[in-house]
Formats: sequence, C-alpha cells, structure tokens
Amino acid sequence: MRIGVIDSGVGGLTVAHEIMRQLPQEPLMYFGDTARCPYGPRPAEEVRTFTMQMIAHLAQQRMKALVIACNTATAVVLREISQVAPIPIIGVIDPGARTAIKETKSGVIGVIGTEGTIRSGAYEQALKRINPNVKVYSLACPELAPFVEAGISNEREAYEIAQRSLSSFKGVPIDTLILGCTHYPLLSKYIRAVIGEQVKLISSAEETARELSVVLDYKGLLASQNQPAVPLQHKFFVSGNSTVMEQIARTFLNAPLDLEQVNLANQTVCTLPWTNS
Repeated sequence: MRIGVIDSGVGGLTVAHEIMRQLPQEPLMYFGDTARCPYGPRPAEEVRTFTMQMIAHLAQQRMKALVIACNTATAVVLREISQVAPIPIIGVIDPGARTAIKETKSGVIGVIGTEGTIRSGAYEQALKRINPNVKVYSLACPELAPFVEAGISNEREAYEIAQRSLSSFKGVPIDTLILGCTHYPLLSKYIRAVIGEQVKLISSAEETARELSVVLDYKGLLASQNQPAVPLQHKFFVSGNSTVMEQIARTFLNAPLDLEQVNLANQTVCTLPWTNS
C-alpha cells in the first residue's frame, strides 16, 4: 500500500520529496488540486469539500497513511479526519511549529501563509501550546502560491513579489520565519533575499516526513527493510493542468512521473470515505 499525500496544487511536492528522501522504500501517491488552487482565499467549508474529494479518490487506491501537505487544509480538516480515519493522518502545521520552537533563539517567530491559514490562527495556537512565551507575527501572502502554480519563469518578478509580500515584516525582530505554505519553499531563495540571511527559514517538510516515519514504525507499517530493491512506482494525480506539476516533479523530485488527470468537479463527495455520514 502507498502513502497518500494531498495538496491544493504543486507545493506539496516539497513534502513528497522529503518523504521520498527519508523513506526511500515507500511508494507514494500524490494528489494536487491544481484546478482549484489556491485554497487560501476560499471559505473553510469549500476547502473541506475539496479536501474530502481528494481523500476519497486516494482511498479508492488503498493507502496506509495520509499526509495533508496543504497548510490551509490541515487547519480546516486535520482534527476531523484524525478522529475517524483508520489510518495515520499527518498534517504539516504541528511539525513546522515544533521545528520553529527548536530553532528560535529570541523567541520571536514570524509566520507567512495563505489567507486561510493565517486567518485560522493554527500556527500561533500550535506555537503557543509548546511555548506560551513566544511572540508570533503572522502575515498572509496571497500572491506567492498562485505565482508558483503559474510556473516560476521570471526571477526578477519572483523577487519583486516576495519583496512586496514581506514588506510588513520590515523592522520586525523575528529570528525565525515559518514558511506556512508548502509552495513557499520553492521561493525560498527570493524570500531569503528579502528577509535577510540572519533569519532562519522553516519548512515543515523535513519534520513532517520524520513524524510520518515514527508513526509508521510505531504502528508496524513501515515497508520491510528486507524487500527486494526495485524501482518504486509513485503515482501522481492532478485535477487541472499538469504542465507545472510535470516541470517541478522532473527537476525537484528527480523521479519518473506517472501522472493522471482526474476531474473532481463532478464528484459530490463531501464526507469522509470512512464514514456513512
């Protein structure tokens, strides 16, 4: 059985890449809802419906664990899904918060994300649960994810968008910045150029993959270390244009791409596949 990874678009490939690196014997299947990305500006109920549709599709393929690589979807549905799913469900917010707490020296942490993620307050809540004394500055950056989804082809434009998006952080004494959207690590070069080398950038991908590994091991679900070394058959699904997914996957994942386009618009599924409600 495969590990499922879902995202609003191509950003979750940063998480998929880290899972492949840390768990090289585990086959993945990835669903990017490229037709309806970004999720950030959408109402929570719409994000829930779209997320359930992706999960329902992957559940038909049989999966042993699910990673919700979209921060907005994690904020909206992680708790609900975790309460009923018969498989491990991993989100990206708590792993990112733990990493930021570990890395900060001053206790002043910045968070950038989509409108939905920032509006939910999920990162601030997760950070405060770990350390109530940290100061958190949150900023919505609605231009960044759509720019990645369109394909990063103009470096000057990428820098200008990063500069415009992060202008509110000028003079804010953060020493750690959480990239609270899985699209943002693909723009880390430009974000770092704007925010400064002294600020530690936190991507939740590495910690999310580590948590997944621990959970699978605890539940006895890790792929056998003694199985024959054969090329893994990773599977990728998209709901819209596949061009950017193909481009990023080829260069970023360095893996053969088995890609299928799936139309989710006609699906009426808005409940979890493991319930009758």
